[in-house]
Amino acid sequence: MNIRNAKFTLATLLVSSLAASGWAQSTATGNEPLRANIENPAAAPDTATARSAAHDMHYVIGNDDVLAINVWKEPDLTQSLTVRSDGKISMPLIGEITAAGKTPAQLEQEITDKLRTYITQPEVTVMVSQMNSVKFNILGRVMKPGSYSLSATTTVLDAIAQAGGFQDFAKQKKIYILRQSASGGEARIPFNYKSIIHGEHPEQNIRLEPRDTIVVP
Repeated sequence: MNIRNAKFTLATLLVSSLAASGWAQSTATGNEPLRANIENPAAAPDTATARSAAHDMHYVIGNDDVLAINVWKEPDLTQSLTVRSDGKISMPLIGEITAAGKTPAQLEQEITDKLRTYITQPEVTVMVSQMNSVKFNILGRVMKPGSYSLSATTTVLDAIAQAGGFQDFAKQKKIYILRQSASGGEARIPFNYKSIIHGEHPEQNIRLEPRDTIVVP
């Protein structure tokens, strides 16, 4: 046997040995958690925490709010619904249900209870995708000052864009947000537009809360 054939034979034996022992065993072991999760859904990560964090527990739903309602494995029940002027929404199977005046968590529980008549262990998530019942104000040197509907993700920059940008001579470094505190007072939060657009102090571009007022001097 020449040297080249000897090297080939040795390499073949080495690969076969590894595949028959530790290499094959470690590969199989590495796939066990994935296979366990597929074969035993109870072994999959618990999603209860994720669901509980999916909405603001303190927000109270109002008329004209848009709700994203998801019922797991039930596509016909998963929909985006607008709360009517009478405060109600309408869903298949359960009909009309009052949404206004409840938190997303409360409405989620009520829908879950009603669906138990038709579905075994329904899993329902309710999120407010548009908070049309609450508004923010923007005043001063912007093109379109006024009151605007507040979405769940509206930031100060978003609000300025909705108001059409600045008028001439607006003091873009002196903007501030007036926010009502829980004690009934009013907090003044500074916002430096020039810094924000240059990548400085991004923490100032806060998400707006209901009844916030942005003042552009």
